[in-house]
Amino acid sequence: MRKMTFLLILIVGIMALVSCSLGDPQPDACVGSGTLFQDDFGGEQECGWALYNQGGAVTEIADGVLRISTSQPGQIWWTNPGRNFDNVIVTVQARQSSGPDDNAYGIICRYQNEQNFYLFLISGDGYYAVGKYQSGNDQIVYLTENAQYQFSDVINQGVATNQVRASCIGNELSLAVNGLPLFTTTDPTFVTGDIGVGVSTLEPGTAVVEFDNIVVIAP
Repeated sequence: MRKMTFLLILIVGIMALVSCSLGDPQPDACVGSGTLFQDDFGGEQECGWALYNQGGAVTEIADGVLRISTSQPGQIWWTNPGRNFDNVIVTVQARQSSGPDDNAYGIICRYQNEQNFYLFLISGDGYYAVGKYQSGNDQIVYLTENAQYQFSDVINQGVATNQVRASCIGNELSLAVNGLPLFTTTDPTFVTGDIGVGVSTLEPGTAVVEFDNIVVIAP
């Protein structure tokens, strides 16, 4: 189903807790060779993702994936690792494992707080969008053509896996899926912030999406 031009959703943010300790800093196990951040969710390292069970949504790391499920239509739920970046390319394997195809899931970049960030979304029925939340506006502002979701047969529909790549480089924002570019635009609103992943369902039912092998690199 084609998405509405503007989807009013309740912003629900879960802030990761950050702890500090005295002494020599330890190497960051979530920074790999040639990457700014990476996580395969295999349980060998703790990368700071906020995990929760509340309001009809569950975010958990289990079975080697980061899994987000939600049964609240029109609300987006997300998690962040509590980092800060400027120019990045974020890639993740995202698998819709069950639930309505009329959904939205993908990558967050330049996350300032729960009212200010960019989103790069695809859906189980083959649509995509790039948008942003900004303080003072409780609706997502779509930056894609005609300010709405666009269809692409590049997106694997239904219970399937898609590789989603979001690029936030200077004022340029780009979305690619399964290795093919879908959309590029410019927006100067946010220049730094955290990354993350999020899921929403747009109709009754529980949407479940699993994320794996997230990698953040410099352009």
